[in-house]
Amino acid sequence: MEEISRVFDILTRYEKTWPDQKIALASKSEGIWRAYSPTEYQEITNNISYAFLKMGVQPGDRIGIIATNRPEWNMIDMAIMQIGAISVPVYPTISENDYRHIITHSGMKIVIVEGVEVMNKMIAIQPDATELEKIYTFIDRGKFPYLAQLVQMGAENADPEELQRRRDAVRPEDCSTLMYTSGTTGLPKGVMLSHSNIVNQILNLRQTPAKWSKRVLSFLPLCHAYERMLVFLYQYLGMSVYYAQNLGTIAENLKEVNPTMMSAVPRVLEKFFDKIWASSKNMKPLPKKIFRWAVRVAEEYKIQDCDRTAWYNFKRWVADKLVYKKIRQKIGGDFDIIVSGAASIQPRLAAFFSAIGMPVFEGYGATETSPVIAVSCRDKYGREVGTVGFPLPGVEIKIDETNSEILCRGHNVMMGYYKDEELTRSVIDADGWFHTGDMGQWTEHGQLRITGRLKNLFKTSMGKYVNPQAIEEKFCESPFIDNMVVFGENQKFAAALIAPDFEFLKSWCKGHDIAYTSPEEIIKDDTVYKRFLREINKYNAMFGETEKVKRFELIGDEWSQKNGILTPTLKVKRQVVQQRYQEKIEKLFGTH
Repeated sequence: MEEISRVFDILTRYEKTWPDQKIALASKSEGIWRAYSPTEYQEITNNISYAFLKMGVQPGDRIGIIATNRPEWNMIDMAIMQIGAISVPVYPTISENDYRHIITHSGMKIVIVEGVEVMNKMIAIQPDATELEKIYTFIDRGKFPYLAQLVQMGAENADPEELQRRRDAVRPEDCSTLMYTSGTTGLPKGVMLSHSNIVNQILNLRQTPAKWSKRVLSFLPLCHAYERMLVFLYQYLGMSVYYAQNLGTIAENLKEVNPTMMSAVPRVLEKFFDKIWASSKNMKPLPKKIFRWAVRVAEEYKIQDCDRTAWYNFKRWVADKLVYKKIRQKIGGDFDIIVSGAASIQPRLAAFFSAIGMPVFEGYGATETSPVIAVSCRDKYGREVGTVGFPLPGVEIKIDETNSEILCRGHNVMMGYYKDEELTRSVIDADGWFHTGDMGQWTEHGQLRITGRLKNLFKTSMGKYVNPQAIEEKFCESPFIDNMVVFGENQKFAAALIAPDFEFLKSWCKGHDIAYTSPEEIIKDDTVYKRFLREINKYNAMFGETEKVKRFELIGDEWSQKNGILTPTLKVKRQVVQQRYQEKIEKLFGTH
């Protein structure tokens, strides 16, 4: 079986190893799935490469992709890398200022963009982007050349010998991509990853999916290191990748594709669970009682066979016959694995999905680590609720004794930050250890547990340290709470801003004869406030006196990517919340 040393080697390997594979990539448009075989994938990729060669693209030139997930995304990505240029994937949901920074900082030569909104931002940025020579759109929008023309240009100017020469000249240690971190603070930073960084991830993760797992549904952004690396892995393993249309169509697409694997972030799995739970609300008393008993059984699931009693296994068998089987049929999919990453998943959710036949594997890492540092595996104790498994083979991890920071070293550590050696030296020390900024600890079985973010720790005026992440994660187990940020630096106590789960709240109000008008109005309702107070008291009981949330305020605004509060992987930007709600925070502490 042909092995790989550069990312684009995946393509030729795919064709040779699975010559009869009908679907490499697929997406749905106007109600129809359009699939591409490995041969078509390679052919279109080569034509795009030929076009870039015709345009004079040189090794090391930066070319940007700004688009949602679609097969053409992968084709452009591979086409850039196989001629020795550097692929710069960019989120299609960021601000004009962030685009300006990324395009000018990277010195992008060509950019290919999807959508009118992004195109208009490019037009506004163009005068400042002096190195940007060409803008392409995915379809004809009447203003710029478009992808079909690029492919046609390549087909008319095919130069297989030059393409092969370019491919042969690319070394594993060369930079393959420049990935700008979405980050929760500051301007995006350009992370340089080599072909070797990414290839080592693939080679050390190839045993994770089962051999029978062949269909994938992908919906997380390809411009995020986590999903992009997984899609490279899927292609390496000869799996068919189907792209969901958007977050709103996941349920429909799951039933159509019937995938054996997918990745998700905890927020998506939380939404799945909420819908599953809500489906029992209108059941008759006996079915409802059985359903909710089965959910409780699933939440108690222990992943290790040796940790489950015969009595528990019998209960789970009954629950599967009566409830779990129906849930799987409704969701769709014959799951080998669901990979959860980008944030901690609630242990009860990891247990629940694993118990019903949708095994959750957790991974941990960062863009700077290509991205995986540790991941669940099939070894004994390789997958355990509340941990991210063992270190990836070839990756060393140590926990700093002074502050519990996770440090890692190995084939996954980035080449550095683009145009910023000083910043690189601030995170990679002289011995090659990358300082993650996350805190962790080892379990008795050698699994890594993430315990918080170093920079989020704060000290109260009483001199006590508080880990807000641990509080937020626990409180967000409440169905009433969508997101929460805890503050208290130099204050006498901890306080919180809470973004309610308005869908759940609307349903709760209906069941309690409370008129639901709008998010802004409902949070002022005294009965609603008292119900939230009960939730606060319930979860406060799980914490020490210093960590208890003494005051809180409900927020009526939506927290989303659009308004800049959530990252593309749905993590809260704490700094943005602090700036936007400064007056409310001051009021909580009586300083305003």
